Amino acid sequence: GTHHHIQLIFCLFVFLVEMGVLLCWPGWSRTPHLMIRPSCPVSSPIQCRPWKKNACCSTNTSQEAHKDVSYLYRFNWNHCGEMAPACKRHFIQDTCLYECSPNLGPWIQQVDQSWRKERVLNVPLCKEDCEQWWEDCRTSYTCKSNWHKGWNWTSGFNKCPVGAACQPFHFYFPTPTVLCNEIWTYSYKVSNYSRGSGRCIQMWFDPAQGNPNEEVARFYAAAMSGTGPWAAWPLLLSLALMLLWLLS
Repeated sequence: GTHHHIQLIFCLFVFLVEMGVLLCWPGWSRTPHLMIRPSCPVSSPIQCRPWKKNACCSTNTSQEAHKDVSYLYRFNWNHCGEMAPACKRHFIQDTCLYECSPNLGPWIQQVDQSWRKERVLNVPLCKEDCEQWWEDCRTSYTCKSNWHKGWNWTSGFNKCPVGAACQPFHFYFPTPTVLCNEIWTYSYKVSNYSRGSGRCIQMWFDPAQGNPNEEVARFYAAAMSGTGPWAAWPLLLSLALMLLWLLS
């Protein structure tokens, strides 16, 4: 009956997401209170523009990602004085990647937290993107090395906890690897691979040249499933046809 069809459709979506093929849940957003369509075009501000033709976020989300304190997370980049624009652009791009990229499926983990139900873990960030992020933030200040927890939220947005001194970024993040791995509790894991290798996620790319992260997601999805890059495609095609039949 209808209930059985819904269960089958759900199972197929789960399988495709786990395979890294369908990487945006229908009606789902990485930010819980936002509703989206899967892999849809958005009218994006400049830094979210790489995902304009194929995004997991809405236009509104991409606009909010560019604000100093947006309703997405109520996170204040300027918690230790004005963050340098060169530094801030990396955090905006980080938000765009997290909210809008349809290529993070292989690294999505379900979590049971009050403010989110899923996260990404150990996304292999290209080493040049991490190094430039660290270099551009050397003159900015912060008071913590882990930005996921430990803030004072009594004002409605994050402030430094009592006793946490504002210091230059390199005080809390002495190397690029420490910054990229630890600031978001290993959402990223800096890769030894370089941009264009097909083995690491690029935070920055020219959409006119295509999205290099699609190849990366396919590679890791196949590796994580224990299959070669082509072994799963007959099954996936069959599942896709079954899904179309169920939805018709």
